[in-house]
Amino acid sequence: MITYLTRAAAAATLALASLAVTASAHAVGAAPVDVLALPDAVAVLPVVEESQNETYDRARFKHWNRGLNPTDGCNTRSEVLIAEAVEAPAVGANCALTGGVWWSYYDETEVRSASGLDIDHVVPLKEAWGSGAWEWTAERREAYANDQGAAVSLIAVTARSNRAKADKDPAQWMPPASSARCRYAAEWTATKLRWSLSVDQAEADTLQALAAECPGAIVQFEPAE
Repeated sequence: MITYLTRAAAAATLALASLAVTASAHAVGAAPVDVLALPDAVAVLPVVEESQNETYDRARFKHWNRGLNPTDGCNTRSEVLIAEAVEAPAVGANCALTGGVWWSYYDETEVRSASGLDIDHVVPLKEAWGSGAWEWTAERREAYANDQGAAVSLIAVTARSNRAKADKDPAQWMPPASSARCRYAAEWTATKLRWSLSVDQAEADTLQALAAECPGAIVQFEPAE
């Protein structure tokens, strides 16, 4: 069996690091551009009417590709499952996963089979297309669809919650668990900022309302290359 640092543990470490960086920045009177309180992060999202939705084709976003390690036999989906496991699965030949435990934060559900999980693009592919990805190269769209450079871009969640969400933005759908609202708003905002994607007016209004509910939430992002 291979042991991996779980995505949850990494996210917890990152959250603590973000708070430390923020506190230090306040001490010297300037905050780094990549660490923002949720209300401030929402405020810098460009508000633009979505366009080109009628030209969207999921096939324009190549996924899942060979992942971060092209030699391990695991595609992006499998690598995210391994990274996000609460209890690590055994990784067999051709990256077959057995055992393991996952926590779907959207609906506060424990999952004990990888087959019961979907890998959700926090900002769905169609939403990304209408928010600016229609202008990207095929290579950039593939990078977006397989983005493991940020822990919040791809999330393992129950299949039922992912399919209920589909291509909806926060004005149209939110995770059913009330405990998920602030985290989801922060992760959505971080992904939009990371990839320089816009928001439409209804989406912006919803995010502003959520930010008012979650003033202590932190958004950390690194612009995608």
